[in-house]
Amino acid sequence: MRHVIATLRVVMLAVLAILFLAPFIYMLGFSLKTASEIFSGGLSPIPNSLEGLSNYVNVLFERPLLTYLFNGVVVCAAILVFQLIFALPCAYALAKLRFPGREFILGLVLFGMLVPIQVTALPLYAGFARFGLLDSYAALVLPFISSAFAVFLFRQFFLTIPNELLDAARLDGLSEISIVIRVLLPLTLPAATAFSIFSVVSHWNDLFWPLVAVRSPELNTPPLGILFFRSAEAGDRYGELMAATTIVTLPLVLAFLVAQRRFIEGVSLGALKG
Repeated sequence: MRHVIATLRVVMLAVLAILFLAPFIYMLGFSLKTASEIFSGGLSPIPNSLEGLSNYVNVLFERPLLTYLFNGVVVCAAILVFQLIFALPCAYALAKLRFPGREFILGLVLFGMLVPIQVTALPLYAGFARFGLLDSYAALVLPFISSAFAVFLFRQFFLTIPNELLDAARLDGLSEISIVIRVLLPLTLPAATAFSIFSVVSHWNDLFWPLVAVRSPELNTPPLGILFFRSAEAGDRYGELMAATTIVTLPLVLAFLVAQRRFIEGVSLGALKG
């Protein structure tokens, strides 16, 4: 009976995996097809020839996709660095220090996790317009330099660290900032990896705010740049569109596969501790 249950579990997981992977399989298959193959009406994701490889050549060398990818890397990297700089000391204070209003501040952090960017988009847009920061890297980065989710995640992780370790560091003469940098920072690699995946995926795929904040094509991020492959006059270039989407998606998949173990470790270590 146990073997039957195990077999059914494997079959169910395989079916679910195929269902979830089907869109990506078709995306990759259609990115390798020519326009005539795509519009032939067949549903097979397997291309008849390798002529569709020209789609990748076009999007990489004849279209500004590399510029969009560069913008995405710059924006995501800048956001992540600032989020880590602000979140680590804040999380440490909420987890290990005792001061009046700590629980109230923690409540504000939890409340901040419930507020989507769409709620604050209008005042942010008005503020950036007033200071002349629209259509710039600053407009893409500044709204996200602090993350309530990062503060909460690192706080939960810091709660798992014994206070005796911090007391020993204080006896050695370390200040609170030195404890964060020299003691806790090396221990946060699993949590930092988990948060980095969340942050990069979120901002790499963000279409709403770049669509609001920038107008210059040279500042387009990858999701906004993909709209370049849509044309009301010539029709959608589906082959190039799928090739561009594949290239934009690939870095996220590779990053998750490389950091998968750290990601799972970081989420499981502290996320459920109260």
